[in-house]
Amino acid sequence: MKLTDEAMRNKDSIGDQHEADCGEAGATPPIVVGYALTPKKITSFMQPKLENLARSKGITFVAIDQNRPLSDQGPFDVVMHKLRGTEWYQALEDFRQDHPEVTILDPPESIEHLRNRESMLQDVDDMKLSDSCGVVGVPRQLVVTADDSSVFDVVTKAGLNLPLVAKPLVADGSQKFHELSLAYDQNSLCELEPPLVLQEFVNHGGILFKVYVVGEAIKVVRRYSLPNVTKSELSKISGVFRFPRVSCAAASAEDADLDPEVAVLVMAWQS
Repeated sequence: MKLTDEAMRNKDSIGDQHEADCGEAGATPPIVVGYALTPKKITSFMQPKLENLARSKGITFVAIDQNRPLSDQGPFDVVMHKLRGTEWYQALEDFRQDHPEVTILDPPESIEHLRNRESMLQDVDDMKLSDSCGVVGVPRQLVVTADDSSVFDVVTKAGLNLPLVAKPLVADGSQKFHELSLAYDQNSLCELEPPLVLQEFVNHGGILFKVYVVGEAIKVVRRYSLPNVTKSELSKISGVFRFPRVSCAAASAEDADLDPEVAVLVMAWQS
């Protein structure tokens, strides 16, 4: 297993690296980050440029061997992971109980909260952000867990306005769970497959903004999104339209023209 080989090489070298980094009098010991990632994530994320930059900042990355008990590895200051599964989550919890001083990125309960599309937006709604630079809120939404024959009745009772964006309830990173559907009329609701979240579609100029926050650092990127839906189109179009990957990195819209009102808000964010 490639990950195991890498972990063993790091295990042999971490002690030597630690001694080299701390050999000078008064030198600050490096921050050791143990990482447990899928092979795909290792290839895309653990690039030499990142590792060299981290090393210059006093951070050392060490691969975690998934075939050995986590408690037998380390010492770590941070455990960074992108794995799932009951066994792995339990290993993380046991490690956290034994080593409360180690930061886990991220705790499994936080990941599960974010994976659920119902709960992930609740935190935004609970913040009750001021409207000094526009209103910040979430679309009206409804969780559908019953069979698809009842979706029509559930939507009618909730009084949601068409068109509706349909998203899988739980995001697990797979291709399927990146798909979105746009339902234009009530009769097409029976084509949707619960469990899912239905949200009222909000016209937004075909552009959305992804905001990344790490400590005090804020990064905003633009992505192409679903186009606006006019009242005329809504009266003429029916059915469900499916979109495989909306707002992925390949859909960069950094050079796209923005609605003037939106452009003012963007300038306010960046100032």
